[in-house]
Formats: sequence, C-alpha cells, structure tokens
Amino acid sequence: MIRKQHLAELNVARLRYEITDPRIADFVNNLDRVNAAAERSSGFVWRLKDEAGNATSMTSENDPLVIPNLSVWTDVTSLENFVFKTVHKRIYDRRAEWFEVMERMHFVMWPVDVGHEPTLVEALQKLDYLNTHGSTDLAFGWDHVKDANLWRSARCSSTAA
Repeated sequence: MIRKQHLAELNVARLRYEITDPRIADFVNNLDRVNAAAERSSGFVWRLKDEAGNATSMTSENDPLVIPNLSVWTDVTSLENFVFKTVHKRIYDRRAEWFEVMERMHFVMWPVDVGHEPTLVEALQKLDYLNTHGSTDLAFGWDHVKDANLWRSARCSSTAA
C-alpha cells in the first residue's frame, strides 16, 4: 500500500529587534497579508498559529527573538510557488532588514502523512537532523529538490546583487 504524503516546512528566523520595535513594523504589519496569501494558495494545507493568527509568540525559551514558521503543503511545487510567486517574495526580499543571518541551516522540509499536523518540537528535531546529517529524504533544504527552479533563480539573483 502506498501512503499519500504531504510536505511540511519549518523556517526559523532571528529578529534583529524585538517584535514591537518600529524598525520591523513593515514585517509585522504584513504578517496577516502574507499568511492570508498562504492560506489562499494552491496546495496549502495547514500552518501553525497562535491566538493572534501567527506564530510570533511561539519563540524559543533560549532566545525570544527566534520566531518559527511551520506549515504543511500538498507538495514542494505548491510551497515554492507561494514563496517565490506571491506577496511573500516581496517580504522575503527584504529579510535582511528584519532578520539576522543565522549560523546554521534555519529552513527544513520533510514528508508527512496526509492529515498530520507537525508540532513545533517535531519540526525543530527535523531541523536539528538536517544540521547534523545534511539533506536526506528525511529532512532537506531546497538544494535537495532537483526541480526547485524558482529557488535556484532567486538564489542566483540575490548573489548577483
């Protein structure tokens, strides 16, 4: 029997300033718009959110400036289209204004059974696995997805700038 699977993703970022700081107001003010775009996107299944409708309050106890983004998609193409072909791309292009460069991988994808909503603990374990073992079919980054052409294009254009 072949099990149908979806794709989970976790992206953690470390804010340059506290979430209430005016220097990241553009990021905070666009969260609802970007999250709504995700939920309307083809292939979107689920995302982690708190009472405010996002996950910014689910910070790390060790570092309250680290915020997560955890979601599930039907497939990697749907996620890639959302990231690089919607309003998300405009926010993504400005990430250096609001987030520090992280020393370790901060983004991971992995397969999940249909209907499974991963916990933040599970997602962080997948990120740790990726940072320890590198990309495998159990936990991987965009570089592991041979058809991730939008990611490759975005990466090339950001390094050329």
